[in-house]
Amino acid sequence: MTSFSLDRATYSIGESALDSMVLEKLQFPEEFQSHQVIREGVLDNETLAQNGFAGSTAARFIQAGRVTGVMRELGPTSNMAMIDGFNFMAASVVHLFDTPDSVHNWMHNIFLKDFEDRVGESVGQGHQLVSVTRLEPQGFFDEAVGLRVLQGGVDGLISSTVVDFRVGRLLGVAFIGVVGDHDRLEQVNALGQALEKRMVGVVLGSV
Repeated sequence: MTSFSLDRATYSIGESALDSMVLEKLQFPEEFQSHQVIREGVLDNETLAQNGFAGSTAARFIQAGRVTGVMRELGPTSNMAMIDGFNFMAASVVHLFDTPDSVHNWMHNIFLKDFEDRVGESVGQGHQLVSVTRLEPQGFFDEAVGLRVLQGGVDGLISSTVVDFRVGRLLGVAFIGVVGDHDRLEQVNALGQALEKRMVGVVLGSV
């Protein structure tokens, strides 16, 4: 299938299909099976703005062509030790946009730019955005971008490896959060590819 025909197929996808696209807990890597689901469900523009950088608004996201999204995020249980190198969080998110071009613009002008513009700033919960490094995700059908984000707070450093990829007018996001300063691109690539496979399967009606 060409990228053009896949783009066209995503126009038949409505909001109700997004819930079938995000990974179920059992589809996350084995190391996360003892984690718990801490957030899941619809991620509308208002909710995304409330959980985003200071100054984020639903109106900005609507103007960028974002319709809505669905997420599933796994986090640690109370008995897990938050030691250096521990992968404490993982998530898969699917966003629906009005056009494939809006997905491209979001990846570059909102995802990458917002993080890079806020290095050194407070990001809430007593954390500061220490550094942002661009990554080059591999193995995706269409365009993909990635970041390694390092945050610091009173409890030390945590890092997140995030990959955004495009499937027509859908945006898939996979990320893993780690205690300390670590890169998890290989694992996030694999997580993102599993998400991409499921998204394409729903689009084509094979899931």
